[in-house]
Amino acid sequence: MSHTTEWRVRLDLVEDDRMTKARVELDTGTATLTGHGTARRSPQDADVPVIGDELAAARAMENLADQLKRAAYGDMAASGSAAGPESLRPYAGWPDLTTS
Repeated sequence: MSHTTEWRVRLDLVEDDRMTKARVELDTGTATLTGHGTARRSPQDADVPVIGDELAAARAMENLADQLKRAAYGDMAASGSAAGPESLRPYAGWPDLTTS
């Protein structure tokens, strides 16, 4: 059985002084999840905005990924799968067959 769907992702970055804030929103069509992340530049570091953008965005995406995994494991449990707290460990649950 083939399945195709589209999920929309929006990432907003705001820099204020030495802090960058990121907000990433995932819209699956049936649910919306929002991840947040921040990055702070140390006063002695050079002002390179892209570094703050990268760190804040990565942290927001990590936050979103954790929420998405929890939702998936909840759905797995609701469908009768043996998903439990140990499933929250990295690489638990369904194997990723795209990597070798």
